[in-house]
Amino acid sequence: MASGILEVTLVEGEELNEKKLWCCFGCFNPCVNNTKPYVILQYGSQKHLSCLAQEEDKKQVWDEKFKFKVDYEGEGDHTNTKLILSVMDKHQLSSDKLVGETTIYVKDILLVGMEEGKLELEPQKYRVVRPDTTYSGEISVALTFTKANSEKKTHMALAQLLALSPLYQNPALSKDVMH
Repeated sequence: MASGILEVTLVEGEELNEKKLWCCFGCFNPCVNNTKPYVILQYGSQKHLSCLAQEEDKKQVWDEKFKFKVDYEGEGDHTNTKLILSVMDKHQLSSDKLVGETTIYVKDILLVGMEEGKLELEPQKYRVVRPDTTYSGEISVALTFTKANSEKKTHMALAQLLALSPLYQNPALSKDVMH
């Protein structure tokens, strides 16, 4: 079994609108008002909750990072291979409503990250799907997987560099720095 950290960067959303039950009197089309979205991120039994998005140029912007601990058995492990993002609309007077969900399958990211030690994916757009299977915009998400022992290797490499440092090797100088 290998372990590591899956870092999820929730970047932004576009056209994230909750489908309303009431309609406009003139056109009988569902009304769309200003959605105040936030996201529930779930990987296995771990959950994180984003802040409310900020409106910028007709986009909802989060720019938030979340970390999930990953314990991955390998190719046969199908239990922890998806990241579910549920986009919610914040309501003040009633319960929050589900705008839609997107599922990101992370199996390949974990496999390559386990081999390489680290894998970073630039932000990609994912469609948000409503419960009635229609689309409700897109969200941009970046992913980084870091294998647990690759962080230890980095710390060990830094310790080795420090040991080679002239400042560290000279007891008189290192005393002054330490005190």
